[in-house]
Amino acid sequence: MQGMRDHFLLAMPQLEDENFAGSLVYLCDHDSKGLLGVIVNRPLALTLSDLFGQLDLDDHDAPLAVRQQAVLFGGPVHHDRGFVLHRGHAAEWSSSLQVTDEVALTTSLDILQALAEGNGPEDFLVCLGCAGWEEGQWVDEMKANAWLTLPAASSVLFDTEADERCEAAALAQGMDLARLSQQVGHA
Repeated sequence: MQGMRDHFLLAMPQLEDENFAGSLVYLCDHDSKGLLGVIVNRPLALTLSDLFGQLDLDDHDAPLAVRQQAVLFGGPVHHDRGFVLHRGHAAEWSSSLQVTDEVALTTSLDILQALAEGNGPEDFLVCLGCAGWEEGQWVDEMKANAWLTLPAASSVLFDTEADERCEAAALAQGMDLARLSQQVGHA
């Protein structure tokens, strides 16, 4: 089953795991081994300019808005590795996965170099780390009502501030987050 690609996982109120509480995860891949995604609403105290400096990338040609953009906590897996979620095509970069016709996930340094030079994609999120679930693991978490599955929207990813993404994803489906219950149950 590969039906979870290009969906959001919205953490339910009872999910208390510090890595995922209050998180919105964008799912980039789903295969027989499980799910891969990035958390898209948890900014770190790290800007892209800080990250470029750590990587010895000259960012003087990058627009100020790019240099000041916050890097996101993408998840607890590979937390020292960069994942760039962006509009555009995977073929432009060394190591990319085309998630949809519009959205790709790139893990190669060439996209960060392009961003530092002011030549990268216009719409992007840089995440440190990712989130992953083995096939049975995510099914068990769904059965335990830890997550709400929602269709993804690129406007939520790229046109909405990080702290508003959970609410925007829910509102796109006609849901009010304030009305979600912490009670777990099955109808």
